[in-house]
Amino acid sequence: MIDFTNQTVLITGAGQGIGFAIARALALQGANVVLNDYEEILAEKAADAIRRQGGTCMAFAGDASNVAFIQQLVEMAVNTFGSLDIAIANAGITIFGDIFTTTPEAFQKIVDVNLRGSFFLAQISARQMREQGRGGSVLFMSSVVGHQAHPGLPVYSMTKAGLEMLAKQLVIDFSPLGITVNAIAPGATLTERTLDDPTYVPIWSRITPMGRPATVEDIANAALFLVSPASRHITGQSLIVDGGWTSISPPPV
Repeated sequence: MIDFTNQTVLITGAGQGIGFAIARALALQGANVVLNDYEEILAEKAADAIRRQGGTCMAFAGDASNVAFIQQLVEMAVNTFGSLDIAIANAGITIFGDIFTTTPEAFQKIVDVNLRGSFFLAQISARQMREQGRGGSVLFMSSVVGHQAHPGLPVYSMTKAGLEMLAKQLVIDFSPLGITVNAIAPGATLTERTLDDPTYVPIWSRITPMGRPATVEDIANAALFLVSPASRHITGQSLIVDGGWTSISPPPV
């Protein structure tokens, strides 16, 4: 258990799945959480679920790739809770297609959400943390496909690898301010989306050395460590949470 009392957290794309698990875990350990999702109903239901479990959580729906909206998110967090201490860029989209079928529109959409949104959330959040003068944490959500090639994900993989390089690059600007910046690279994970596929668990259980896909709690536990006081000397790093899959990388067939 890590105490996040009086810490304010902003997390994007957290209406369900990994983002929701991270938001819930932080709220139940004392943090004030501002939960964003593109879909308003999803964001409100997620925040309400966290409040019913005893956490402090506010929903703020909108497009996490829009820079003006990101500014509003940060301002709302500060106006409501008095500070911003942790920013988690969890919003991301996946569009499958090989290099020959990827359209400019699909390319731009993936880049806007996965890279543009994460970059400017980090920028605007760190400006607020700099003004507060007591440090903070920024966390990006990468993927194992930022490390290993995977069929049908050329643009998505590119953006995830880019986020890990961004975490390294921002060490230069953030470290003098006491702000850590890291990334998590989840492997196969059980979420609402993947559980719709009846083949997902059998396939990934067979090819994952630890014998199962990750749960959202597995990823949330790693996230909480990286934004906690226990990791204040860890920055510019990417933590793979995949049950060993990238060590051997068998394809999901």
